[in-house]
Amino acid sequence: MAELPDVRFLTVAEVADLMRVSKMTVYRLVHSGELPAVRFGRSYRVPESAVTEALHRPIADVG
Repeated sequence: MAELPDVRFLTVAEVADLMRVSKMTVYRLVHSGELPAVRFGRSYRVPESAVTEALHRPIADVG
């Protein structure tokens, strides 16, 4: 049997707490493709590594 990688998935609420944003902002990031996620039934789970990468990414200039 193949080994599964050690991936930890977070709920949208957990991601929102870590990033200090609203759940709606997390949903927007997921739907725009900026934050990868896996859909489980009617909810989304985000790999913890993707959240870490997003938090270390430079903020794009707006304007």
